[in-house]
Amino acid sequence: MTGAGQNSDALLSVKGLKVHFPIRGGLFSKPVGHVHAVDGIDLDIGRGETFGLVGESGCGKTTAGSAIARLVPATAGSVVFNGTSVLDADASALRTLRRDLQFIFQDPYSSLNPKMRVGESIGEPLRVHGEATGVDLEKRVRSLLDIVGLGGRAYNRFPHQFSGGQRQRLVIARALALRPKLIICDEPVSALDVSVQSQILNLLVELQREFGLSYLFISHDLSVIRHVSDRVGVMYLGKLVEVSECKPLFAAPQHPYTEALMDAIPLVDPVRQRNRKRIVLAGDLPSPANPPAGCNFHTRCPVAESFCRQQAPDLRDGGGGHSVSCHYRGAEVAADKGAPDCDRLGAG
Repeated sequence: MTGAGQNSDALLSVKGLKVHFPIRGGLFSKPVGHVHAVDGIDLDIGRGETFGLVGESGCGKTTAGSAIARLVPATAGSVVFNGTSVLDADASALRTLRRDLQFIFQDPYSSLNPKMRVGESIGEPLRVHGEATGVDLEKRVRSLLDIVGLGGRAYNRFPHQFSGGQRQRLVIARALALRPKLIICDEPVSALDVSVQSQILNLLVELQREFGLSYLFISHDLSVIRHVSDRVGVMYLGKLVEVSECKPLFAAPQHPYTEALMDAIPLVDPVRQRNRKRIVLAGDLPSPANPPAGCNFHTRCPVAESFCRQQAPDLRDGGGGHSVSCHYRGAEVAADKGAPDCDRLGAG
């Protein structure tokens, strides 16, 4: 990512990605405005790496993942996957790209055709891409079912005959069918019980080690992101506000929004939880159809100054690959702008 140690050899490189949806006054009328769902993000994902994308509902993280896979059209920017431009690819090139770029959706039941048996659903990518037919196809599908822990007996059953966790395993098996290089996981465990969540997360980690997969892991749950991610990007209102290696981010978040997200994680000790002083953000998330001028977080930021309302901060590298989009992220910057000391932001 720009200013954040972007790797020119990355498997996936995203620069300036924007997704704006038109707002129309009527069915055939001209647009009267735009929803700025994703408003210019840069990120890269290395081979065998998991990049966690986290933020509250409505921040644009799912739209970003969909645009990267070209499931929704991008307004601007570039997406380069394995050396090929995704956004410029024609139908033939896109078909080839999607062998190596797969997607796991949030709801596994809606991802599976209820009228197709499991063997047909998982084998469909192999048939479409001419990878296998007949006995060889069935053999490979049964092998995939074994890999995700369901066994060959699931082959002739229908999706409604499985639990939520088992259906997610089916979707993972289908995503693995073509041996992809990158899988975009969009809230893959948010609808599951906690015990089942851990099973699916451990399965994803094991599969990554076995097959050398890369993940773009999208979630609103910080505990899930912490468990699976090598690096983390925090999104707010269509923009990345902080990017870091996982451990430094959780040890010392620099952006006030990231701090507030961390502070919302409940503590195991009930006494500490009851006595803790929490950071409570004022107001609601602004509308992406009318984002604030300047820093888009200033309307809720506990340390915002007048300068924040005038100019949007860039995502700047603060050292060690830890980047933050804040005018007052460091003492030397604060001195120039007359900002509060960075200790108030928890930067240490």
